[in-house]
Amino acid sequence: MTTKRTKVGSTNTRRFSRPVIAAIDASGILGIRAGTRSDHRFTGVWPIVVNGRVFARSWSLKPGGWYQTFQDDPVGTLQIGERQIAIRARPVRGSRLLAAIEEAYAEKYATPASKKYVRGFRTARRRETTTEFVPR
Repeated sequence: MTTKRTKVGSTNTRRFSRPVIAAIDASGILGIRAGTRSDHRFTGVWPIVVNGRVFARSWSLKPGGWYQTFQDDPVGTLQIGERQIAIRARPVRGSRLLAAIEEAYAEKYATPASKKYVRGFRTARRRETTTEFVPR
């Protein structure tokens, strides 16, 4: 999978290193632990990289899930293999950036079994869960 190179929704913020971005981009599932005041374990999410930035969407909006926990406490941990990185979660807005993320999902997760979820990530309620992860 190639990382999108267009400048959509660019911000001035801390960024992950290029090797970390490459590892996230190459991974199908990424571990996320939400919040500092919760007893969350690592939960698998489908990561997307757009413009060197890391995003994910939540499939479930259940109370206590990673997305809802980040709403109350935006600090957490990202796990790539054995490596753990302290992160901050932030909501994503902007129709161009959200569209670029949807395109990246469709490109990265193109197997027949994944298509149901890619379509589901395009629904309004899941689109609203788009979260960016930045290093702390």
